[in-house]
Amino acid sequence: MTSAPARPTLIPISLTVNGMPVDGAVPGRMLLTDFLRDTCGLTGTHIGCGHGTCGACTVLMDGEAVRACLLFAAQADGCVITTVEGISPDGKLTPVQQAFQDNHGMQCGFCTPGFVCSLTGLLAKDPAPTEETIVDTLNGHLCRCTGYQNILKAARQAAGRPVEGDQ
Repeated sequence: MTSAPARPTLIPISLTVNGMPVDGAVPGRMLLTDFLRDTCGLTGTHIGCGHGTCGACTVLMDGEAVRACLLFAAQADGCVITTVEGISPDGKLTPVQQAFQDNHGMQCGFCTPGFVCSLTGLLAKDPAPTEETIVDTLNGHLCRCTGYQNILKAARQAAGRPVEGDQ
């Protein structure tokens, strides 16, 4: 006689995602990326490496940029999560998004949500970051398409710094 597999214990969570309250119950090992994508339907949070290395899954948690693939959904209980879909609640481009558009800071776009979330988090804490701070902040993101120069130009523009080629 075989026994049925044990059902995972569900953990109740209550959080705010992009300004909306979300209540649910999740398996203890459900990643925040999976919760955001599968439960909330927010597919802008990309799953790249699954190890926190590429930055594609970056979201804001209580205003801090975090790798959603390194967090369990239950760890977000009580937190405010902002995904790339929630960066601009009124539908108008934010200065960060506009800078990426102006400077062609994206090609395939897979990495872009993570860059936008990280840069948005940085500028909320430090509206005038140094070049070193910008580079350090974006250093943990991988992009295979752009070669980073246009991403750095976009970051400089969003931070109000001179963009290479400006007169």
